[in-house]
Amino acid sequence: MTATAPAAEATVRKSSPGAARGPRRRTGRFRRLGLPYLLLLPALLLELLVHLVPMVIGIVMSFKELTQFYIRDWSTAPWAGLGNYSVSVDFDAPVGQALLHSFLVTVAFTVLSVGLCWLIGTAAAVFMQDTFRGRGLLRALFLVPYALPVYAAVITWVFMFQHDNGLVNHVLHDQLGLTDKPSFWLIGDNSFVALLTVSVWKGWPFAFLIVMAGLQNIPRELYEAAALDGAGMVQQLRRITLPSLRPVNQVLVLVLFLWTFNDFNTPYVLFGKSAPEAADLISVHIYQASFVTWNFGTGSAMSVLLLLFLLVVTGVYLALTSRGRRTAQ
Repeated sequence: MTATAPAAEATVRKSSPGAARGPRRRTGRFRRLGLPYLLLLPALLLELLVHLVPMVIGIVMSFKELTQFYIRDWSTAPWAGLGNYSVSVDFDAPVGQALLHSFLVTVAFTVLSVGLCWLIGTAAAVFMQDTFRGRGLLRALFLVPYALPVYAAVITWVFMFQHDNGLVNHVLHDQLGLTDKPSFWLIGDNSFVALLTVSVWKGWPFAFLIVMAGLQNIPRELYEAAALDGAGMVQQLRRITLPSLRPVNQVLVLVLFLWTFNDFNTPYVLFGKSAPEAADLISVHIYQASFVTWNFGTGSAMSVLLLLFLLVVTGVYLALTSRGRRTAQ
């Protein structure tokens, strides 16, 4: 009896479900809580390597007198403190005046480009909601500018904007007679119009794609009920389409703003290293201040100022849109 009692007790303890569930519960909890972070770890490491580390190095460079004499070992460059920042924001000096002019040009370019991209993309998406023959083909054609590589698309526009044998002057001057003589599109004041044209042509298909996806979530019953109540197309657009697209448009406008304000490829391929004064975007201006004049300290300070400006604008925009969303609810 006494020999079989401990064995029976051990058997009961082994068969007890609570003793086995303890480690299993801890393992299951660890998997539920730790697995998402473990899956995010590679992306976090790549983000640190690709974005955050260069950003920190750029901020450090902005406090140094980094010129061509210290390119071999930039860490040995003397500290400048806030000197690079004071030079950049001194609007009475040539460097500050040039940066301010570039900033104002970039603001005007961004506002016009984002507004036109959103307007054309929304109009095309609303038009594409109706079913008609050839709609699929037309949708595919609308997305061609967005699908093309940037360099290939912009170089094509460079040939089209040529003064002597470009397609734009051939149509406007030779065929339509709208101008007295062929215009220079890649230099002078017309360069801003050329840059804006290429930017809108390249950017509006993205707005079209996002708005078209947002329109799929609007129930068709709302339009049918509005039509029965006598609402026309304009009233349906104002009362149903635009309010329903508000969350989509909030994200779309922010993304277009950030992309357009930081756009470097389009003006660089269109004009080269030295953009005309009328199309001197801040991205190309910072490139010139860094890699043309070899003053990387001042260029880094300008980049940090641009980053701070975009962070402030993004924060204010998100605060205003979230407040408007709470008020609407």
